[in-house]
Amino acid sequence: MNELLTLDGVALSYHTREGETEALKSVSFSARAGEFLSIVGPSGCGKTTILSVVAGLLRPTAGQVLLGGKPVGPPDGEVGYMLQRDTLFEWLTVSANTLLGLRVQKKLTEESRAYAMSLIEKYGLSEFADAYPTRLSGGMRQRAALVRTLAFRPRLLLLDEPFSALDFQTRSDVAEDVRGIIAAEGVTTLLVTHDIPEAVCMGDRVIVLSPRPATVRKIIDVNIPGGPARRRTTAEAAELAEEIWRELKRAD
Repeated sequence: MNELLTLDGVALSYHTREGETEALKSVSFSARAGEFLSIVGPSGCGKTTILSVVAGLLRPTAGQVLLGGKPVGPPDGEVGYMLQRDTLFEWLTVSANTLLGLRVQKKLTEESRAYAMSLIEKYGLSEFADAYPTRLSGGMRQRAALVRTLAFRPRLLLLDEPFSALDFQTRSDVAEDVRGIIAAEGVTTLLVTHDIPEAVCMGDRVIVLSPRPATVRKIIDVNIPGGPARRRTTAEAAELAEEIWRELKRAD
């Protein structure tokens, strides 16, 4: 199956003043190389917690996370993580923002610099390479943030509600843009979103989570050709979105 990422029985509990809280309960799924998975679930169910575990930021209480067949360790550049905000530094140019992570992690070489600059050119940011983020539209900022993340050549990309701060039209345009870039680079991706149509239009499969503590309720294949904009207009996408909504509303 050429699986790049595997979560096997992942559980996570932590202690609070009220006692022990169970955040994840035996979460299991896998992602093939180059696959795009969308993750949806009720608010507060643990979607972002799953990304934190996959990124190596949290250690699971039980189970294991494997990347390329090896246990995930502390962040080392193999996993790229885009947060809800683009986190571009306003006092650095687009090119300096792109190179910053490589510089901080001491991975900035002539080769990595050339690759990062090639991404800036490839994805239409050359005109803004020496500009500051304040000159960029919301969509261009997201593109710059994605290029910065891809500059590490991650094997796995994690997207945590990356379009949530954008208005509907910009969100749709940026989703199309981001999906195209990710497909072109062939990076395995996990997208967390509360937007069910977006999950269907972006993903190859959609993972539906239960209320907290999160476990996988259902995994739905999305066999609809085309990018997000085309998918959004199809009856098949509407039917899948309705199926996911019913699953989320289902009482245990």
